Amino acid sequence: MPDDLNQWIARLFIDPDLAGMGHAQGVSDQNLGLGWIYYGLARLIRPRRIVVIGSYRGFAPMVFGRALVDNDEGGRVIFIDPSLVDDFWADRDAVAAHFAAHGLNNIDHYQMTTQEFAASDVRQDLGEIGILMVDGYHTEEQARFDHTTFSHQLAVNGFVLFHDSVRERISRIYGPDRPYTHTVTRYVDELRANPEWQVLDIHEGDGLSLVRRAGLS
Repeated sequence: MPDDLNQWIARLFIDPDLAGMGHAQGVSDQNLGLGWIYYGLARLIRPRRIVVIGSYRGFAPMVFGRALVDNDEGGRVIFIDPSLVDDFWADRDAVAAHFAAHGLNNIDHYQMTTQEFAASDVRQDLGEIGILMVDGYHTEEQARFDHTTFSHQLAVNGFVLFHDSVRERISRIYGPDRPYTHTVTRYVDELRANPEWQVLDIHEGDGLSLVRRAGLS
């Protein structure tokens, strides 16, 4: 049996890097912030596959991973991050140990861009996706690519989650001399205008947009 969820959250937040990055977490009261949405959705729709694109230190993939453990149905998280911010995701053994320290062995990390993953054999064998989280390079163009790459594999009741999606802002995560502007919100506005999709924005933290196909009963 996995640890009690409150104990798991407390252990998660021992690492300050897992208590930030715009997910509106609260350490003092063990509040996952937007992570409750990640956890709750995974528990609700019980997907067998979740794809997460990008994560600084693994907060979202680990919360999804914990939800799949609690579902007890063998689901897995496919985590795609090329480790361009730093080398945190570059050592396969260190990555496995990082997740194992939180009781998780159901996260498969691929040190690739989405473009590289899309051309890989793994992508061809991926199958249906219940949740897609887009949290990589935060431009309109990349968000569109991340979404359209996997949209045809999205389950009928599946969700796409876009993080850093409700406002434009300048990020210097790649270094003070390499600023760029988050423009994911522009792509979310495009989806909002498309009758094929329905969109709900949440403005807490750095913002989250939940997207699903329209017309579902």
